[in-house]
Amino acid sequence: MRLFASGLRKLARRLATYVTFGLLVGLLVLILVAVGATADQATGGGPGAAGRAALLTFPGAYQSVLSFIVGLGGLLAVVYGAAISGSEWTWGTLKNAIARGESRSRYVVLTFASVAVIVLVGLAVTFLIGIGAAVVGSNLAGISTAGLGDRATLQGLPERLARGGLAIVEEGALGFAVATLFRSQLAGIGAGIALYFGEQFARLFLPDIVKWLPFDAATAVLGSNAGVRVGNGAIELAALEPNVALVVAVAWLIGAVAVSALVTERADIGG
Repeated sequence: MRLFASGLRKLARRLATYVTFGLLVGLLVLILVAVGATADQATGGGPGAAGRAALLTFPGAYQSVLSFIVGLGGLLAVVYGAAISGSEWTWGTLKNAIARGESRSRYVVLTFASVAVIVLVGLAVTFLIGIGAAVVGSNLAGISTAGLGDRATLQGLPERLARGGLAIVEEGALGFAVATLFRSQLAGIGAGIALYFGEQFARLFLPDIVKWLPFDAATAVLGSNAGVRVGNGAIELAALEPNVALVVAVAWLIGAVAVSALVTERADIGG
């Protein structure tokens, strides 16, 4: 418990925490407000007008905001997890902890636990700010917010937030594990980003295989099956059923943390 609390205090002061979540919040607010402010230009029913209106129409806006956070937040979680894990090696924090007699595996697991808590808190705060920005965007666009208090949507919101939180934590765990493998902050961030975009590219050619991989599974947890638009049509790519994706995401999460602990346990930390 002492290590966990210490990790939370340390992360609360880290610049990486504020930069990561500040970037996510800034982009989310910018997009929602910009869509609302330019709604008059879409009243002619041009391409994408319906999609822009749906983004700000409640209760669907709850899902839109959460999907955006999981989509972009997943990539930022990879970077954040890699930055925190990598700094343990490059800054010598891990070495000092081991010198004090701390268990390697316990230290790594509790460090990631503190990362997961910060990520979940960031998700909740970002979601609340995003909903506020969606309300502002709706008012700018002249779209009714009557669905803001939709009972069925609000009742299902805790489950969807929990699913979204799990998805982002799982992606953060992948970045954490990659940086642990490379024992470097910069290498971990670079490799984590490469894996993220590599999977997005590979899903165009191997969708039935890629759908079981960590980032695709995280997206599918919310029931989001992304399509690829070709001309005026769209090709729906294979995706896991949300409950199956949930199990797969949990497996990847546990596996990533286990790999991090195992690598640290066997690493030569000297000098």
